[in-house]
Amino acid sequence: MYASSLISYSVPPLKLADTGVKASLWMNDFHVRHLPVVEDGKLIGILSEDEVLNFVEAESSIKDSKPFLLHSFVPGQKHLYDIMKLVVNHNLTIVPVLNNDGDYMGLITLEDLIKKLAETGSITQPGGVLVLAMEPRDYSLSEIARIIEMENATILSSFISSPYGQTTMELTLKLNKEDLKHIVATLERFDYQVKSSYYESEFIDTLNDRYESLMRFLDV
Repeated sequence: MYASSLISYSVPPLKLADTGVKASLWMNDFHVRHLPVVEDGKLIGILSEDEVLNFVEAESSIKDSKPFLLHSFVPGQKHLYDIMKLVVNHNLTIVPVLNNDGDYMGLITLEDLIKKLAETGSITQPGGVLVLAMEPRDYSLSEIARIIEMENATILSSFISSPYGQTTMELTLKLNKEDLKHIVATLERFDYQVKSSYYESEFIDTLNDRYESLMRFLDV
């Protein structure tokens, strides 16, 4: 789950001598909207599709066009969650990875990052999903886990979110059981508000729809 283990070598970096035309072609071929610019093994910055479109001459080099290059990267030992935070904050489709000496190691694509998140979040494992709504002061994962384990089920992964404009929080749980009726009833008996529940087939259909929508977006 660290950057060094997520590197993709299928997407090459650009050089300062490369043209805007080449950058556009590569972005289109690799289905990304950003590419790193590397010279002599060192990261110069990240070139975006928007910057390429602003080239006065498409055939001019990156060096001559002097576009704005985003100076964002992660070290090889950075955790998956920190990488995703960088992607979200800067709306990136690739993340360069550097070693301890500052040398360019490769990059992580958004597509590979999403696949890894799906694996680590137990999304691909069979089971069901529960969404609980509660006040932050009432949150206790150990207590919720104890109640769920009373029904011979196990929490595979959990995710906390705070809906915009609301004071309550939502706790999304992936469980190793598909039939959630008894678990829902038990949680409600302990005064937990079960906002929604998804069985395996419903969850997978929703996930597939969202994944396909994301892939279509990346292909644009």
